[in-house]
Amino acid sequence: MTRRSRLEIISDILVSIRDKQGRIKPTHLLYKSNLSHKKMTEYLEELITKEMVKEEHVNNYKYILITDKGLGFLSEIKRIEEFTESFGL
Repeated sequence: MTRRSRLEIISDILVSIRDKQGRIKPTHLLYKSNLSHKKMTEYLEELITKEMVKEEHVNNYKYILITDKGLGFLSEIKRIEEFTESFGL
C-alpha cells in the first residue's frame, strides 16, 4: 500500500466536503479523510489560510465549507490528472 501524497490528501479532503453539498462536520471529515486528528487539523488550518475552505458555526455546530477557490483547485487537479493520463503517466 502506498502513502498518499500531500496533494492527494488535500484533494481527498476537498472532495469529501464537496460531495456533502459543500458542507461537512469536522468529525465526518475526519472519518472520510482517514487522517489522525492532529494531521487533519494541520491540513484544515492550511486550507483555511489559503481560503480553500472556511469554518461556519450554526446552532452550536461547527461546519467546514468548501469555497469557490477550493472548487477551482479541484477542477484544476482533475485537469492535470486527465492530462497526465492522456500520456499514460
